[in-house]
Amino acid sequence: MSTAPRPGEDGGHDVPGSHSPAQRAAVEGGAGRSATPIVRSHPLLKSLLGAWALAACSAEETAAVEAHLTDCAPCADEAVRLRDAVALLHPEDSLDLDPGLRARVLAGALNRRPARIPVPEWAAPYEAEASRLDALLRDIGETEWRAPVRLGWFDGRSPATREATVADVIGHLTAVDTIVAGALGMADPLRGASPEERTEALWAAEPGGRTPASVRSAWRDQEQTLIRTVSFAGEAAAELPVDYGPFALPLRDAFLDRAFECWTHAGDIAEAVDYPYAPPSPAHLNGMIDLAARMLPGAIAARRRAGLAPPARGLVVAGAPGRALHLEIEGRGGGHWYIALDSPGATGTPEGEVAHVALDGVEFCRLAAGHVPPEEAAAGSLGDEEAVRDVLYAAASLSRL
Repeated sequence: MSTAPRPGEDGGHDVPGSHSPAQRAAVEGGAGRSATPIVRSHPLLKSLLGAWALAACSAEETAAVEAHLTDCAPCADEAVRLRDAVALLHPEDSLDLDPGLRARVLAGALNRRPARIPVPEWAAPYEAEASRLDALLRDIGETEWRAPVRLGWFDGRSPATREATVADVIGHLTAVDTIVAGALGMADPLRGASPEERTEALWAAEPGGRTPASVRSAWRDQEQTLIRTVSFAGEAAAELPVDYGPFALPLRDAFLDRAFECWTHAGDIAEAVDYPYAPPSPAHLNGMIDLAARMLPGAIAARRRAGLAPPARGLVVAGAPGRALHLEIEGRGGGHWYIALDSPGATGTPEGEVAHVALDGVEFCRLAAGHVPPEEAAAGSLGDEEAVRDVLYAAASLSRL
């Protein structure tokens, strides 16, 4: 007499081929895709517990495992342990990339990758800021190139603003870069024109008629040509005069000016399109602050000539320290500068200090860009109030469209 076990007599373990016709239909036919869990053997369902805990099972397998867990206490206990282990191994972190990751990777690459032809140290801030801006432009969509960007500066008396698009801002950078290009012997059809005149001429000639790709390409190609040219020329080009119209700078300072404007307008664009954007590296920021501090005595004198500031009160005597304001910059790019108050050609010294102003480095740059009203800029000031006012308003007057 046969003693072969009947289906279900193996202690709950199904024998292959022993399913009823209805069970086989559930596995092989359309019923397998219904909400009814697939009937599977205990060993198979137990082997699926790891995948189930990782949420890696198909819908049918998940239904089968969960139906089995209601009837099998050992598997249910094992399932709880596996789910707890998975929770430890896989915390529920966001899958979105850190918005600062690109900036850190780019900064690392710029700091570590040696160039075949070394870029002069004084041109490195411009190369870095142009590269960061180009990364931003690569990330935004074509429709964002038409986003309204608020350009702000200080006109000598009060804040001024102008609405532009992202494409307009990049065109503005291209137009002003031609001043530096002309100083290096490259084509400059508007030789002698001021930055504002060049920008207005470009905007009038191209009233939104170019594609974002062509606008970006024109700016980037010119920027890379400038970097390549000074890299070949080396230190011999550092003192070439660059005529901005109202003032002139040696080429090394003109490249710092271009780096500052790249960063400033990249920040304008980033704010318009809601893009995270960090300040420059501390070393580069320090160079930009130093340029602005060195330009302040001339800016104070220009405001006096225009009747926008009271006349100098100090008597300039050869060999004697003139009046000076101690400018203390805190945080990134920080340091100490002594600003001569009574003569644009003088050098400020600690012995002549009559006032002290403390500012955060990024905030000082925002002041010099015309983005912060001068009367609101100083974090702390001591001493001659007129001297403090002269320096803060002169710093804001360094800004332009």
